[in-house]
Amino acid sequence: MLQKVKEILSAYVPGEVENITEKTDLRGDLGLTSLELVDMAVAIEEEFNVTIPELTIVTGKTVGDILALIEQK
Repeated sequence: MLQKVKEILSAYVPGEVENITEKTDLRGDLGLTSLELVDMAVAIEEEFNVTIPELTIVTGKTVGDILALIEQK
């Protein structure tokens, strides 16, 4: 699942995504904006057939938080 999330993130993060871990901060480390987070959430919803509330996605801090959301659904 982490690898697929990295693939989705690659559309928003310039450069290599191989160094991304569950502890990677979406805003601090990757510099994602709120709009990019919402776009990413849509891509994740489509890929994993889940629904992620917008408020939840913009308050998530790390890649691990995103993985936890996917696993909960």
